[in-house]
Amino acid sequence: MMRLCDACGARPAVIYQHQMHRALCRECFMEDIASRVKREVQRWRMIEEADKVLLAISGGKDSFVLLDVLSRIHRPSKLIGLSIIEGIPGYNRKEDIIKMREYARERGVDLLITSIREYVGLSLDEIVRRARSRGVGVSPCTYCGMLRRRIINFYARMLGATKVATAHNLDDEAQTVVVNILRGDVIGLMRAHPLAPPASKRLVQRIKPLRKVYEWENAAYAYYSGFKFQEVECTYINLAPTLRARIRRALQRMERERPGILLNLLEMIDDLIEDLALSSEGDVLGLCELCGEPTTIGRRYCKICELLGKAGIVNPVYRIPSSRTQNLLGGNTSIE
Repeated sequence: MMRLCDACGARPAVIYQHQMHRALCRECFMEDIASRVKREVQRWRMIEEADKVLLAISGGKDSFVLLDVLSRIHRPSKLIGLSIIEGIPGYNRKEDIIKMREYARERGVDLLITSIREYVGLSLDEIVRRARSRGVGVSPCTYCGMLRRRIINFYARMLGATKVATAHNLDDEAQTVVVNILRGDVIGLMRAHPLAPPASKRLVQRIKPLRKVYEWENAAYAYYSGFKFQEVECTYINLAPTLRARIRRALQRMERERPGILLNLLEMIDDLIEDLALSSEGDVLGLCELCGEPTTIGRRYCKICELLGKAGIVNPVYRIPSSRTQNLLGGNTSIE
């Protein structure tokens, strides 16, 4: 016998939320995700009415959900998307980027396209190959993550954004909690809290509206929205697995055995360190002597400059061409 939706009682259920022991139809499921994101945004005052928000759009399911939901709960004219082409052979496909731009336009949001090569002078693949040739044992994911964060913040400052929204989901946030605990990194744990202030005046406030939504829920939401999933996986994903990758697998196994465990973990940490996050100080970082971007007090160079230097990259561009800057500020974008 067909099971009806536990929420509306009228339409057939198409999805089961194990953590809630609840079956929902397509419409009620999608409304549930949007409502939960809105509650999380309101709970931590992530977005105010006047905020101009830069959306970090990777082209995957999570960033699609971020785009779709935020365009429903915040004025699209106050949103701007940014996609970064990493430069990984066979991974950054032009048709996927064009499709994401179409999704954005349908929701009234402009999507800018840039690349690691445009900012640094080299693609991610070229950086990794240079690092390997010098025996630098750094994961490609480390280079990619650091450079993406830098570029996103660079554009946010340049475009006058007051917030940067990333598409980190519940699985991502639970992994971050466990990584910080295992490393004994109290500062990292605190900085991940929604109420923690930016560690530097040069860092635009980051928000994570999807932090209480499971990765599988984002995949289902994207599927029921007609999102065309990327068919190609990053070639670096299984190379030199990081601590986070190993924790990811362990947490996935535990969530299957005890549904809701990730949500319980993040809720507990939110409550546990809320007062600590509120009392933390902003603008506690120094500036790198080479690039002028934030770095830990007492360090002459930031981690990006340090790791690029080890790879033999001593004169990175660290900017975008002036003509490109004028186009962006004028609202024009292009796919290179």
